[in-house]
Amino acid sequence: MEHKSTLKEIEERFDRDVARFSNLETGQQTTLDAAFNMELITSGIATAVPGLKKLLDIGCGAGNYPVKLLSKLTTDPEVTLVDLSQPMLDRALERVQPLTTGKVTTVKADFRTAVLEENTYCIIIATATLHHLRDDADWETAFSKFYRLLKPGGSIWIFDFVAHDQPALQELFFRQYYGNYLTDLKDEAYRDHVFAYVEKEDTPRSVLYQTDLLRKTGFRSVELLHKNLCFASFVAFK
Repeated sequence: MEHKSTLKEIEERFDRDVARFSNLETGQQTTLDAAFNMELITSGIATAVPGLKKLLDIGCGAGNYPVKLLSKLTTDPEVTLVDLSQPMLDRALERVQPLTTGKVTTVKADFRTAVLEENTYCIIIATATLHHLRDDADWETAFSKFYRLLKPGGSIWIFDFVAHDQPALQELFFRQYYGNYLTDLKDEAYRDHVFAYVEKEDTPRSVLYQTDLLRKTGFRSVELLHKNLCFASFVAFK
């Protein structure tokens, strides 16, 4: 996978894109059901973990998910924000800190190598992040780390771009249907632009690959929350 973007290239792209990732109403427009999934996941967390004390958001971007979640909580949790991009972290801190009396910590790092306390977090949020993982070893290392970071009974909430293992379905759902969505959003040139950076930057895996790996890692319960073509949200409980 030598043709794929390096971490430095990904970091530099997100450094330039803070404003677009700060929109609570639309989320990322290239992402199907972005605003709906943000509502779904944050409502799910607020309902399942009403006494939330410690939250970790990996690949937090400009902090949309913690901002939305904190508006639904009666607690003031500690929040740890991890991202490759310092401008994203600065914006996230600026938005999140006024919403909780708990400590808000920012960590500029690749979450796979970030130094974080194990058996600590009630919730991990991972949105639009995991599709940057590469080979099987990379995925297994990441999911094992999630398991170790969570306290017993903790859960990880994921929303991401996903692939399909059957080539015909990948062609239909991604190239055709998602391609039509992107064309309608702007035009064919925009569709081709998005497809090009997906090819350059992303290595998504299927929903079943990921949910099976969560169970293999030790998570006791996994729930699919929503799927639309090549985007899905799901949760796993330790």
